[in-house]
Amino acid sequence: MPTARPDQPPRAWQRMLSGRRLNLLDPSPLDVEISDIAHGLARVARWNGQTNGDHAFSVAEHCLVVEDIALKLKPDLPPHWRQAVLLHDAPEYVIGDMISPFKAVIGEAYKAVETRLQAAIHLRFGLPAEIPQTVKKLAKRADIISAYFEAVELAGFDEEEAARIFGRPRAFAHGKDNRLQYGLEPLPVAQAQEKFLERFHEIEKLREAGNKPSGERANA
Repeated sequence: MPTARPDQPPRAWQRMLSGRRLNLLDPSPLDVEISDIAHGLARVARWNGQTNGDHAFSVAEHCLVVEDIALKLKPDLPPHWRQAVLLHDAPEYVIGDMISPFKAVIGEAYKAVETRLQAAIHLRFGLPAEIPQTVKKLAKRADIISAYFEAVELAGFDEEEAARIFGRPRAFAHGKDNRLQYGLEPLPVAQAQEKFLERFHEIEKLREAGNKPSGERANA
């Protein structure tokens, strides 16, 4: 791979399939496209790919699960915050999904890049750069619940170990034996990408409908 000339600073941008060039050090909302996000997230594996099945469990699919769980936890969550939850891991379309232990090793440098990218993504889709703490906490809770199910159903953890690390999401227990199960199934890349895009656009339509005048909404 070509490197920068000694008299030039290292290249800090990545060219996307949309043709956009996204600068990781100073990302612009104008260079963020949902098609690039969906494409990238569908090709990034959770758990460093250490999951069962013929396909990796992608970050795109994880985001869909987290948004679904968040909606179960708070059924009246407004569409714009549902979109924020869906996009909670969106920076990973650029920087990949580093497992938590490795993030701890890298420290603040990773977090700073991730925060700048998240702010640019939020602004691109009409969300505040910094979302409210209540929404962050909801997304985090749903994220941890998803991680529990992923650990047990896909990543080879037993229930006791997963419960020690992530906690036991008892509200999701069901069945005769009160088992905790979500029913995760890793999807092929193209299907995960399509489902993520579909969900994003479904929420966009809900947001648009909510922004119409009341009379227009009634007639829509």
